[in-house]
Amino acid sequence: MINKTLKLFFIKSIIVLGFIHLAYFIYGYFRFVGIGKIYIYTEFYRFKFYDDVSISHFFISGLFLLTVLILLIRNHARERYSGLNLIKIGAILLFIVFLSLSFFMNYNFGMNAKLKQELPAKTFNADKRLLNVLNPFLYPGSHYNSETLFNVTNILYPKPYPVMEVRDTVFYDPANKAYYSLESAYYSIDTLKMLTSAYNKLKSATNIPVELPGLDQQGFQKRILSKTVRKDSTEIVFRGAAVNPRFDDSICVFLENKTLISPVEVEGIAIQQRQSAINRYQLLYQLPQDSLLHAFQKLDLLLKRYQVESSINPVTLTRDVFRFRDGDREQLYQIRNNFNRNALVEKVKILNRLFYQPQFFHPAIRPGFLDLPCLCLQFIYESQNPAR
Repeated sequence: MINKTLKLFFIKSIIVLGFIHLAYFIYGYFRFVGIGKIYIYTEFYRFKFYDDVSISHFFISGLFLLTVLILLIRNHARERYSGLNLIKIGAILLFIVFLSLSFFMNYNFGMNAKLKQELPAKTFNADKRLLNVLNPFLYPGSHYNSETLFNVTNILYPKPYPVMEVRDTVFYDPANKAYYSLESAYYSIDTLKMLTSAYNKLKSATNIPVELPGLDQQGFQKRILSKTVRKDSTEIVFRGAAVNPRFDDSICVFLENKTLISPVEVEGIAIQQRQSAINRYQLLYQLPQDSLLHAFQKLDLLLKRYQVESSINPVTLTRDVFRFRDGDREQLYQIRNNFNRNALVEKVKILNRLFYQPQFFHPAIRPGFLDLPCLCLQFIYESQNPAR
């Protein structure tokens, strides 16, 4: 058995290590630079550069281990232990060495804790929802001419949208194929759920067994875009009625973009796109103008909190949005929404990484720190359960 004096020595050593770890946690907590000053290379881990944490860690670890070794040799070297007890002592010493080499971990945890206090996950998700709703208002003016970003197939709300585009080639002279034009027609994308047995009858019968308003019974099979079978039901997505989003008075350019600056982690992207579109439509067509003004005021505060360079004036931007909503699309390049969009997008990406993919170890030292505690536990287990 290990005598009580050696046990007490080990306990005191671990307690001292605990206080040092706590000190590094507090140091990391107060050293966090704040969300406004993080940048693309910001990480939690240390030992990548020579800094105060790495240097102090080296000296404190070395001094502690030297002190433990001296006291261990001076006070406990004369004891005689069996092989099993020597294995136990060795495992405990390995554990103490691991604790003495991992002060920087608590420094990293302290920085992470300060980040979560300064920007709780609930607040961060609310910021992303606000940015996703306002995203179509925040592009540089020239981007509104992009058919990739702003087109009617991106409209999600109100009904009957979303829509699909069908392009047909129209020849002016059938004898001369060189003269032609492309014409676009738009159709709503509709969804129909029915029992699989009813769908099978639909395929084989001449008439649809139930009346489906607005559905061309003869051409139904040709209009099916996709079919998904779930247990005893079938979900059919098909091309619906013709629509004219280009001439819809309740559709403006700001509704022709469904991209998200950053999706919320715990929710589906498609659900977030549709909800953002609904909120955006309400701000533009259903709620008082003060609602959009209030949203831009929250955006202004967000940009200041993230320290993103901006000259946005919520009042003038709200005025511009409603002017362009009412049809003055030709002057969209004049929209007064000047801010560093790239910096904002980059800052949100960095925060996403720190929140959901934090790296507490430099890649060069990660394997060693993951293997060492496992080795200690394995030694302790094998010493307490020797093979028979």
